Amino acid sequence: MSAKRILFTGGGTAGHVIVNLALIPVFQKEGWEIDYIGSKDGIERRLIESLDSVTYHPISTGKLRRYISKENIKDPFKVLKGIMQAWHIIGKRKPAVVFSKGGFVSVPVIMAAKLRGVPAVIHESDFTPGLANKIAIPFAKKVLATFPETIDYLPEKKAEYVGAVIRDELFKGDKEKGLEMCGFTKEKPVLLIMGGSGGAEKINQTVHSSLDQLLPEFQIAHICGQGKTDSSIERNGYAQFEYVNEDLKDLFAATDFVLSRAGANAIFEFLALHKPMLLIPLSRSASRGDQIINANSFKEKNYARVMEEETLSEESLTGELFKLKKQAPVMIDHMKKYKSEKARGRVIEIIKAAGGAAAE
Repeated sequence: MSAKRILFTGGGTAGHVIVNLALIPVFQKEGWEIDYIGSKDGIERRLIESLDSVTYHPISTGKLRRYISKENIKDPFKVLKGIMQAWHIIGKRKPAVVFSKGGFVSVPVIMAAKLRGVPAVIHESDFTPGLANKIAIPFAKKVLATFPETIDYLPEKKAEYVGAVIRDELFKGDKEKGLEMCGFTKEKPVLLIMGGSGGAEKINQTVHSSLDQLLPEFQIAHICGQGKTDSSIERNGYAQFEYVNEDLKDLFAATDFVLSRAGANAIFEFLALHKPMLLIPLSRSASRGDQIINANSFKEKNYARVMEEETLSEESLTGELFKLKKQAPVMIDHMKKYKSEKARGRVIEIIKAAGGAAAE
């Protein structure tokens, strides 16, 4: 077993990769060799393969569906194949510890790690554990929570509340560069709109039809999702992008307000950066309802306003955004009381401790 090798896993959405992206540079600086197991064509492959000195290993994955589909018949075999592939990779690379951010690709990896006797640490971002992590937790040594309330849903002997792990780079953005990339000025506040890594069709459509009402109050940077920009819309003060990666820190620096889904990693980043937010969580018909719980938790703490997607219209959207603008100073005061600096350091301590001799 290598004394300086760690294996990361997690994928399916950008949210299942963000924490890994925050941790990998720390281990790189300390001289650890780094492997990553992800899916063959998921967003994690695009995000991780661009990193230096990280070996990416694609494996077969199933999808943990909560609905009836003929694909459900094939998925157990895909997961079994993924377990065998991960078992071989772990046996060959011999990591001291595995760290998982979740998502369906992580399940066979955590199971294979258990079979190989390699300790695994899981990070759960949402208020309640997702299905993939629920399956994987019995095979893990430790499970970490972002929300303090999540501890109530986890095995007592394995669980620890650590808080949100935020990427250092997000605090190093250049406001001037962010404004320049959008063609914006300093004369009007910037509203950043994000619909998650896949975009959000209904949000996109409602924003487009509301531009006449919104542009007098905001400059709008709109991350629409891959293939979802609308080339027919060219308006002063409106900039649209399919996806932003390297320049995201600059865009955040230029942002005054955020309209977003309620994925846990994203909203904790907005919180750490003191960006007042309007959250439109995925509906229960399109998810297990985790984003609704995340959003309501932030609303209770006065970090965000929340509206349901079912109520989304031009009138309701513009009304909520105008209320957000007025409420922003109070929100920022509440946000400043939240401290995220210690979370990453504690997670690294736990990972090293789980790896035992590898941390020495």
